[in-house]
Amino acid sequence: MSKILIASLTGAIVTATALTLMGSHGGPFGHGRDPAQLAAHVTSRVEGGLDDLDATPAQRTQVLAVKDRMLAEAQKHQATRQATHDAFLAEWNAATPDRAKLHALVDQRAAELTASAHLAVDAAVEVHDDLTPDQRAKLARKLERLHGP
Repeated sequence: MSKILIASLTGAIVTATALTLMGSHGGPFGHGRDPAQLAAHVTSRVEGGLDDLDATPAQRTQVLAVKDRMLAEAQKHQATRQATHDAFLAEWNAATPDRAKLHALVDQRAAELTASAHLAVDAAVEVHDDLTPDQRAKLARKLERLHGP
């Protein structure tokens, strides 16, 4: 149960990070998605969740700080994602693409994603520790309804 809870909390708290790091279809910070709009959306969702949990002011402060750190992490990776995209495009347009350079870019990006995933897990555990057992159970039930068991 605790593994499911931690996984669920990770997904709930770091949605913005995961979407940005995956970068599918341009990612939320690319191709017209304003970082401020995304931050407002994520903040609204987290605050709504805190309302549902009857979070204390101290819990709100702590959880919103975690959310802010994760959004900052997502924005940091957006610049890296664009630079990686540009480097891949440059190699594609080269007469002879440099395989070693391309492989190094993939390895670098994979390392960044792994580091960010570790930060996301740490953030989820931090939120877990900030919530009461009843709040964690309520959140787990809500997430199971949304995402299945």
